[in-house]
Amino acid sequence: MIADDRLPADTAYRMACEGTALLWRGDFQNARQLLRAMARRCKPAEPGDFHRYRQARSQRARTLGMLLIPFDAGHVIPLRRAPDVRVACEEVYGGAAGPAVGQLRELLGLIGAHEWREKGVEIPALGARIHPHHGVFSPVRGEYVDLVAAAPLPARTLGTAFDIGTGTGVLAAVLARRGAGHVVATDCDPLAVACARENVARLGLAGSVEVTETDLFPPGRAQLVVCNPPWLPAKPSSPLDQAVYDPGGRMLGGFLDGLADHLEPGGEGWLVMSDLAEHLGLRTRADLLGAFERAGVRVVDRLDARPGHRRPHDAADPLHAARAAEVTSLWRLGL
Repeated sequence: MIADDRLPADTAYRMACEGTALLWRGDFQNARQLLRAMARRCKPAEPGDFHRYRQARSQRARTLGMLLIPFDAGHVIPLRRAPDVRVACEEVYGGAAGPAVGQLRELLGLIGAHEWREKGVEIPALGARIHPHHGVFSPVRGEYVDLVAAAPLPARTLGTAFDIGTGTGVLAAVLARRGAGHVVATDCDPLAVACARENVARLGLAGSVEVTETDLFPPGRAQLVVCNPPWLPAKPSSPLDQAVYDPGGRMLGGFLDGLADHLEPGGEGWLVMSDLAEHLGLRTRADLLGAFERAGVRVVDRLDARPGHRRPHDAADPLHAARAAEVTSLWRLGL
């Protein structure tokens, strides 16, 4: 259905819930206001129930995704007061030869991601900024970076280190700054590989950090193998979710099971994990310790940190109780 500035929010929300897509032909800024009004009408998730929380989030995404906007050739939006989004769209979609339609909700996400990419995220442990790309998890949660920056190294002179699932490359950069002679950073996502390479080059660390596209481990062994896998054993519903959700604990299990074949004698594997899954009832501490035992690794030490972001203090968050109890740990593992 063609929609414009005359469409009431209640009508737009009802039609979107019924599965009717709304192609916007009015003022762009009014479309943004309509999207916010539709979001306020979405049913909130029930407190404390993770699965119902995800169902509510999924339904919300489907409903808000029904508000569409047109694009002319070259990612130009032919609407009044529309911003210039050509660069933001080209970063994600590449060139565009013809007209198209897209979700306003997704476009606003692209604009936000472009702004993060331009501005970057300040990383105190590096004394520099990391610039995340769209679809690559942004290091806005600084506690896991600080843990890797502070943990005692397994060797006085650290030769080779692996960063498994590098994402933006932030942990690889921290290891290089801490004196690792050669860091191999891996990721199976080509978007993450491109992002990490750009950040490594921007930091002047291309000579000591090698970024490669592979699933989990590169060939060879290292004195230190670091992994910050997705923390929740559940199915992702979007590309960005892959940095948060690890179906069946595949990456966690793969990292633990491969450590023995990739650690040098006396080396350590550093597993950086939140215990949020435990508070949500998705995994127990016994499950994690059992995975260590099956992989033949022992716990050398554990460093803990509380989250520094705002969500644990938001009482309106449906998962507030779990987030308020969350602790992020760096598990130092040896053979």
